[in-house]
Amino acid sequence: MKFTEIGTLETDRLILRPFTENDAADMFEYAQNPNVGPNAGWQPHTDIEESKRIITHFMEDKDVMAIVYKQNNKVIGSVGLHENRGRKVDNILMLGYILSEDYWGMGLMTECVKSVLEAAFTVMTLDMVFVIHYDFNDRSRRVIEKCGFKYEGRLRRAYTGFDGQVHDELCYSLLREEWSELR
Repeated sequence: MKFTEIGTLETDRLILRPFTENDAADMFEYAQNPNVGPNAGWQPHTDIEESKRIITHFMEDKDVMAIVYKQNNKVIGSVGLHENRGRKVDNILMLGYILSEDYWGMGLMTECVKSVLEAAFTVMTLDMVFVIHYDFNDRSRRVIEKCGFKYEGRLRRAYTGFDGQVHDELCYSLLREEWSELR
């Protein structure tokens, strides 16, 4: 089962749903910000056409959902459960997310990730979800820790960014049984 096939998820303040072509302007608004994309390893979008291409890719792969802020019905980020990049085991997916800088510090991503984890373990019946962040991304680390992930270790010099800089990746995972205990 692909992530977007589980349908829409809702939290107190957010709606998580598949992207549509109509989301391009909202995505471009946050994706052009030089403080957003680099935290996830991608270069800021230079035009709305780039955002449209990314949305088309998300719609084809069915592994990323739009994060909609209920208060203004605006797409403010994305969240995905992706095929294993580093693990060659079935029933394990990698969590990835991005959030508009305008909404940082409000606890929204923690709220989002907790909803995604519930769907991952109950609807998709995954055995484990893992997540990786770059060594400089402390905001992401805090979300990961608040959601109960267990630190696995550091992959040194694991990623070359779009700007040519090499970064370490910090790895975390959460087993279904660990998630059940947290509830």
